Amino acid sequence: MKFLLEVTMDDAALVKDPAGELGRILRYWGGNVRHYALSPGDGAAIYDSEYREVGRWHVADQTE
Repeated sequence: MKFLLEVTMDDAALVKDPAGELGRILRYWGGNVRHYALSPGDGAAIYDSEYREVGRWHVADQTE
């Protein structure tokens, strides 16, 4: 199994403060994963501080 997190870094909030915004995203989703079983197929959209979708995380089989 793999945990995959992909964030598009050319979003407005990420361009303005890449380290700060990415840190916020990682803290938020790091704390939020406890609400998921973390089985293959689980996942969710990732939003920046302005609530724009900037990526996605998901759990994949090792074959992906």
